[in-house]
Amino acid sequence: MKVTIDLDPELYRAVKVEAARGDRSVREIVEESLAAWLERLEDSEDAAAAAEALAEYGRDGGVAADEFFRAHAAETRAVYGPPGEG
Repeated sequence: MKVTIDLDPELYRAVKVEAARGDRSVREIVEESLAAWLERLEDSEDAAAAAEALAEYGRDGGVAADEFFRAHAAETRAVYGPPGEG
């Protein structure tokens, strides 16, 4: 798809120089930049969603995995005895 954008002349010149140094086109640089920008947005949204999920988990009484497994191991030993016995 073709798109026309107005860029600051200095910015365009700098991008064009860097593209030429890397034997790339300005189009490739713009595509790469936009893809990286979208990826950062998605990563930021994912991080925010993960933080919210973790907060909700804590509010609902969730515990850290190591704490859960420690308690589970203690309960298992209490019911079945230490490993190797039985």
